[in-house]
Amino acid sequence: MNVIILGGGPSGMYAGITAAKAGHRVTLLEKNEKLGKKLYLTGKGRCNFTNAGGRDAFFSNVMRNPRFLYSAWSVCDSETIITSMQELGVMTKTERGGRVFPNSDKSSDIIRALQKGLEQLNVAFCLNTRVLGIESEVARVTGVRTQSGFLKADAVVLCTGGASYTSTGSTGDGYKLAKELGHTIITPRPSLVPLETQQTWPCSLAGLSLKNVSLSAFESNRLVYKELGEMLFTHFGVSGPLVLSASAKMGRDPKDFRLSIDLKPGLTKEQLNSRLLRDLDASKQKPLEAALSGLLPKKLLLQVLELTNLNPKLSVSEFTAKERAALIDLLKGLSLQIRCTRPLDEAIITAGGISVKEVNPSTLESKLVRGLYFAGEVLDVDALTGGYNLQIAWSTGRLAGMLKGS
Repeated sequence: MNVIILGGGPSGMYAGITAAKAGHRVTLLEKNEKLGKKLYLTGKGRCNFTNAGGRDAFFSNVMRNPRFLYSAWSVCDSETIITSMQELGVMTKTERGGRVFPNSDKSSDIIRALQKGLEQLNVAFCLNTRVLGIESEVARVTGVRTQSGFLKADAVVLCTGGASYTSTGSTGDGYKLAKELGHTIITPRPSLVPLETQQTWPCSLAGLSLKNVSLSAFESNRLVYKELGEMLFTHFGVSGPLVLSASAKMGRDPKDFRLSIDLKPGLTKEQLNSRLLRDLDASKQKPLEAALSGLLPKKLLLQVLELTNLNPKLSVSEFTAKERAALIDLLKGLSLQIRCTRPLDEAIITAGGISVKEVNPSTLESKLVRGLYFAGEVLDVDALTGGYNLQIAWSTGRLAGMLKGS
């Protein structure tokens, strides 16, 4: 068959390799000047390309439509992609949390290996090529229109990505192409994205990173996320690994979303009270900010005292039990109301996309147009950080590239 892959990201390249290995004539079209442009940013350039946690870890970290991915996972799990990378010459290592990276810590090695795999299988790839539309007759794909003309195809695999990080070419083109063929698009919105807070005080702490804190997220006062890790205060609110993951749990109205930071998760309120009493007893003649200097970074301590309506110059001898209880409550539950997410362009991934109700999960072929397949972020599936979103790309890319429907 003559197969055209639209998009040279991870799912597109892996779909191309899979289809070419099956003996199909494959052409990959990419609108950027090089393949894998967004992949260069993954894992801060180190490329956390999968997670070794296995099936349960994968599906527990998929946020939307996990069951839709059962077949995709069955043809390409984390072990499959690790083996594939090693066969392509990329040696790998597994780090904390099951995150898998190339030994070199360079995303460029992954991209070069995939490109080499395409070249060895005689896949033709056309860079700087913009697709204007997908053509069909009697509900079957016939080819694609580009700025250079019409290209005939027996099958088309749409792997154009989401709408985040537009500078990498992810501008939502695939949604338009699918919609023109009758597909429903679940409104794209940012996920794994920094959050803006209603409170302005985080701005004064911009750049301060917190480690070993516990972050809880509530939607309409219902706990939807709780995890221990790192976060960051910014000029607009909060960011960092915990916040990005919490954002994936957020519904469409951010005003219903609230965060609570436990600054001392290793201590119960009673243990924290004992710790405070010990510190205060050793500094009876000192002001409160000096007596509690070992509790938190100075800027954060001053902010916490202000939020508790405590004067940092207050003498320890004047610090009441009631005030101490209020301070403990705040240390164990520093609350932030969310105003909105940062723009989609700042999100790591896109939530929403082509409705999976109109795609056959066993083949990833369109239920509306025969010979049309989908893979990667263009679909309404997404996951938390840790290599899971790239695993979705590999799994769906492989299944779509198998062209089971056609």
